Amino acid sequence: MSGEPQIHSGVTDEFAWNAALNPLPEAADVAIIGGGIIGSSAAYFLARSGVSVALFEKGRIAGEQSGRNWGWVRQQCRSPVELPLMMQSLRLWKELPAQLGEDVGFRQGGTLYLAENAKELDALGEWLSVAQEHALDTRIIAGRELKGVFAASGRWAGALYTASDGRAEPSRAARAIARGAARAGARIFGVTAVRGIETAAGRISAVVTEHGRVATRAVVCAAGAWTRLFCGSLGIRVPQLPVLGTVARTAPAPQLLDGQAWSPAVAIRRRADGGYTIAHGHSSLHSIIPASFRYAAKFLPAFREGHDSLRLSIGGDFFHALATPSRWPLDRVSPFERERVLNPRPEVRVLRQMRTAIDRWIPELSAVPFVESWGGMIEASPDVLPIISPVDAIGDFYVATGFSGHGFGIGPGAGKLIAGMVSGTADPAALAGFRLGRFFDGSPIVPGPAI
Repeated sequence: MSGEPQIHSGVTDEFAWNAALNPLPEAADVAIIGGGIIGSSAAYFLARSGVSVALFEKGRIAGEQSGRNWGWVRQQCRSPVELPLMMQSLRLWKELPAQLGEDVGFRQGGTLYLAENAKELDALGEWLSVAQEHALDTRIIAGRELKGVFAASGRWAGALYTASDGRAEPSRAARAIARGAARAGARIFGVTAVRGIETAAGRISAVVTEHGRVATRAVVCAAGAWTRLFCGSLGIRVPQLPVLGTVARTAPAPQLLDGQAWSPAVAIRRRADGGYTIAHGHSSLHSIIPASFRYAAKFLPAFREGHDSLRLSIGGDFFHALATPSRWPLDRVSPFERERVLNPRPEVRVLRQMRTAIDRWIPELSAVPFVESWGGMIEASPDVLPIISPVDAIGDFYVATGFSGHGFGIGPGAGKLIAGMVSGTADPAALAGFRLGRFFDGSPIVPGPAI
């Protein structure tokens, strides 16, 4: 695929550690592992509240899934568990451009879930009761009303529509939030892997990075798809598995909608550059690794519910994971330094399916080429809901992971909740549904929506 690249597999970073220009601090109140939208948002809100923060990213800020996702800021069809947090996040998205002084591409253009026939439309309408309970503007639209929102709507029976939903640009947003955190006083370090932690009397005392030690009283692990490995090295079990998504962007094209639309065949979002971000609406791949067997029972309900969209394979990823050490000396190179940026290849077969779906369902874009395609590694939890939680085994150690493809839109709200969790000001009820212990205390695992 040709065109101006938007996905960067390298580690060049404006925040890269430099002994002279950006030296490590001796200490920070809170250390954050991971520079995606979750870690950057947590750093932003902590720094704005006066807490000294150091954020460490092993590669490039937003170099992995936070810069590779669909770019949807969506309330529609969220699980009732995470919907209140998403609604708060949308309010924060509205404020961010003015607070950051940067255009992150945020627009409120609405979300459409398209139905091919009346049966599908009735099934989508079942979520209206959730929307009404939370006073959302979601409704069913069809015919002329649908045409007014989506110019390519003539092949659809109708849609579930939430006009207040938004979109933003992944290539801009998380990095802009990280810059905002830095302006608020946070120290941001790219190309700086955290190898492990030190404890004293069962509590956090420091993080050990590849460039040195930083004393701290609290650690937030927001390392995305790497969280399970990092926590596992500390003896902490985090049930999380990687899922590959394939995405493409088109050349600039006529405006068919101002937001985003989903169907099982194809998902589409209007981009700030005049093109579209395109994805398959109903296809993802899990490459089996040893952890797949370890956590198979916990993921079984989600697999049963989404078995027609999630595909399984086994190959090189299994042996790569098998060869990756589960623990390592903190004075030696860690796995996080050996693979700075997860840069999986997109699936060619899925790209072809996306092209075929566009030809059938959105022929207005048939002649518009894909100018770039990429893969993104989503970190999925067993119930497709985030884990935002303290860890009982180590005092003042927290995890924020398992966002299951929903993390971009919910990122600012999650960051603010994490900041409150660490500072002790968060409402316990707001955290209850996201606790890590729900996967180990006998609670039923009930998967939320996958999209």
